[in-house]
Amino acid sequence: MSNEFTYEYIPLRGITKETLRFYDVKTKIDREGKPVSIGFRYPNGAYKVRSLLEKEFFWVKNSNGEAGVGLFGTDKFASGAHKYITITEGELDALSLYQVLKSTVVSLKSATSGASDVAHLRSWLSPYERIYLCFDNDPAGREAVQNVAKLFDYNKVFVVKFSNRKDANEYLQAGEEDQLRNIWWNSKKYLPETIVSSFSDFEEILKNKASPGFPYPFRTLNEMTYGIRTGETVLLTAQEKVGKTSIMKEILYKLLKETDDAIGAIFLEEPKLRLLQALAGRELRRPVHLPDCGASYDELLTALRTVVVQDERLHIYSHFGSDDPDVLLDTIRFLVTARGCKYVLFDHITMAVSGLSNERDERRALDYLSTRLAMMVKELDFALIMVSHVNDNGQTRGSHYITKIADITIQAERDTLALDPLERNIIHLKIPFNRFCAKSGPAGNLSLDTKTYILEEVTNGPVNDNFPAPDEREAT
Repeated sequence: MSNEFTYEYIPLRGITKETLRFYDVKTKIDREGKPVSIGFRYPNGAYKVRSLLEKEFFWVKNSNGEAGVGLFGTDKFASGAHKYITITEGELDALSLYQVLKSTVVSLKSATSGASDVAHLRSWLSPYERIYLCFDNDPAGREAVQNVAKLFDYNKVFVVKFSNRKDANEYLQAGEEDQLRNIWWNSKKYLPETIVSSFSDFEEILKNKASPGFPYPFRTLNEMTYGIRTGETVLLTAQEKVGKTSIMKEILYKLLKETDDAIGAIFLEEPKLRLLQALAGRELRRPVHLPDCGASYDELLTALRTVVVQDERLHIYSHFGSDDPDVLLDTIRFLVTARGCKYVLFDHITMAVSGLSNERDERRALDYLSTRLAMMVKELDFALIMVSHVNDNGQTRGSHYITKIADITIQAERDTLALDPLERNIIHLKIPFNRFCAKSGPAGNLSLDTKTYILEEVTNGPVNDNFPAPDEREAT
């Protein structure tokens, strides 16, 4: 019967009634006045219950049959209302730190679910200037720090490292509030482990044997590069209207068709509709974006489902003319860490800062963006294929630094003034720089069949009779 128990705010383990009331954490009391369990209410109305008899946790689901999601305590604070937020590993630790700091403190459901808990509320957390990670001083806690820190720019992540206690609540129970407060204030910025020195470390590293990367859609390019590998930045350069976006679409299509990986597609000059039409058209082998293509909506949808296969796999981002590099960097970090994208296609970096007021600001922004992207690729181990426009001298537009950060540079050229209309439509690939295997030079010739709109490698010369002059077809 319901009257067999009462639910009260009862101080415990150094936590006051006021703190328990603030977080709405109640203790279940039986008829004899004995505490039975503690209920931690999550924002969606579900309760994580800690049994005081069996020393175990279980969930009391909400009215929709759902367990708790995200982070405990987020419903008690407005996003970004304070400069700093602290994330603990347990609910009692969150209450303990809040009682000491009187600032925003929330908690993971557990160390093992830490990354997914935080990813679920990443946009809610992002407005905070600093994010303090206060996890247990044990192997599970230290691993959780690494996994959660990857979700954010390292400049805003701080780690609370305990010395002689396991967690925040132990300090509170020991009456060491001042020490706990000082530990928090002396927290340092998170730094990933960057130095290895033991043979056991070397042995683990050597187990990662070199293997061919995922193959490009073009044979010669594969022979020159050994494919696409995670942890590398590939830069595709060309002047305007050469066909860079067409090349990127072929790579995207092949990745979707031949891998199960999540992929981020950032096409800053390509509307979402046109990109989806290109993928469906590649599957149907016809230019479905043209009004006389004859493809129905159902055909397009079926083709697109065949290519993408499942929801939450292809993540398309398009924003025309963003001038904030940090927004784009944060978006890419989100795609890789929260959405699991193994490959990110970025077309193109020059467009990302095109809204800046002068060339000097644009150069600085491109230097900053390209450098941070290269660092992120190594840090998070994903493959970045990036496009940049070049000027008449073949130099990357806006910043020469873009080419310096790339592991492999692929140059695309097309003689748009050639007298032969067939030659005008041949894209010549070259590799001026290849850090992986040092192969450089000509890397094949590509031709677009306008009946199927498929870009394929051809021999050295104009061989495709389907090509009209450039002004007779859509600029690629």
